[in-house]
Amino acid sequence: MQASADTSALIRELRQHLPAEALLTTLEEQRPYECDGLSVLREMPCCVALPETVQAVQKILQICHRHGIAVVARGAGTGLSGGARPIAGAVLLSLAKLKSIIDIDTENRTARVQSGVRNLAISEATRPLGLYYAPDPSSQIACSIGGNVAENSGGVHCLKYGLTVHNVLQLEVLTAHGEVLQIGSQAPDSPGYDLLALMTGSEGLLGIITECTVRLLPVPEHTLVLLTAFSSVVVAAAAVSAIIAAGIIPAGLEMMDQLAIEAAEDFVHAGYPRDAAAILLCELDGQQEELEESVIAVEAILTRHGADGIRVASDPATRQLLWKGRKAAFPAVGRLAPDYYCMDGTIPRKRLAEVLERIAAWSTEYGLRVANVFHAGDGNLHPLILYDANQPGQRHAAEAFGQRILELCVAVGGSVTGEHGVGVEKLDSMCAQFAAAELDQFHRVKAAFDPEGRLNPGKAVPSLHRCAELGAMHVHQGALPFPQLERF
Repeated sequence: MQASADTSALIRELRQHLPAEALLTTLEEQRPYECDGLSVLREMPCCVALPETVQAVQKILQICHRHGIAVVARGAGTGLSGGARPIAGAVLLSLAKLKSIIDIDTENRTARVQSGVRNLAISEATRPLGLYYAPDPSSQIACSIGGNVAENSGGVHCLKYGLTVHNVLQLEVLTAHGEVLQIGSQAPDSPGYDLLALMTGSEGLLGIITECTVRLLPVPEHTLVLLTAFSSVVVAAAAVSAIIAAGIIPAGLEMMDQLAIEAAEDFVHAGYPRDAAAILLCELDGQQEELEESVIAVEAILTRHGADGIRVASDPATRQLLWKGRKAAFPAVGRLAPDYYCMDGTIPRKRLAEVLERIAAWSTEYGLRVANVFHAGDGNLHPLILYDANQPGQRHAAEAFGQRILELCVAVGGSVTGEHGVGVEKLDSMCAQFAAAELDQFHRVKAAFDPEGRLNPGKAVPSLHRCAELGAMHVHQGALPFPQLERF
């Protein structure tokens, strides 16, 4: 890439402070960074910086501030909403080389790690000590903890053990000017506004996360997984609601429909029943006596709700294989069509059945198959819309289909995202989720942390102009009338 006059001085100064291999400026070097997991949205930055120390990150931010250049932070690039997509003329700041596990405190059950440490690496390092880190996105083998915090990632075990926001105690964050902030505390509570929760899920708009202190949990004494087959998706969804309504909180409660089952089985050979319309994976853990009571109760609920078969896996190898099939579902579905569009929305559990029925009807209407893989226990849907970008109109149809799904999530009392973030993919959907007054407050928070708006601009929060032009802004009592939006 040929540097413009505006960025050539920036690049020269960056070269003075970074090793040659830590600054990528050619098109060939930057190509792997042109998108995140949402590969349909691609852009090239002015350069890619790969610092190895916090001090180097700080220097990069200071240089970019002096030159008035935007910065897009990137972890492992596994995000699925375009949040780490580069911006033309901006510096793409990769945190992947900040990968040190600084400290493991077994007494306080915490781990202090740099932001580029892989999610799974934390549990790999602490499991010999009888501890582990609970949030486990499907991409945990690759995704970074800093990216998890930026997106507030979940995973199959977030139903019982919480999202990232429930498992992070303290952050080291650099502002757009390169100032260091210590946010949160290892104490149970800290005074002032809850900036830790604000930073979690902020998608790189408020600061650059360089270090995290996370909560560790003891490895459960006993664990087992129930694999249950159902003759219909609607019946399986009803069983999910019944389990939670009975006061039972599984460690994980995941659901897959037949298309997803077949894809995962062909890919992983997990032992899933191919003829089932849907399966539930229900993981229970705890002390032996507690576990035995929970299994009896869950089996009774599943039987009452028409389970076609219940299989209990208690040995580690079988449990791991069952979960391997679920966590490999996304790449497995990729074998069914040239392309797929992965959606992420959340709904109240009691609306699962009707929402899934509506998605099935729209699948017929659009002529596009959908594989459903989702965190059923907390209502986090992941419909995978299959299409072929080489066929005229199919990509547009898939995007329109996905937008309708997100609007439906909002209409039934849910959200346009559960764990993938907004990025650039869901900017228009945010207009349906929030009113003008709420979006205005989001922009005010952004301005308080990043007055010049240089951190990941154009992501996560739409402009009020954009929403007004779409005519799609959510309106409720107290919302600003559209004529007043011109000032924004």
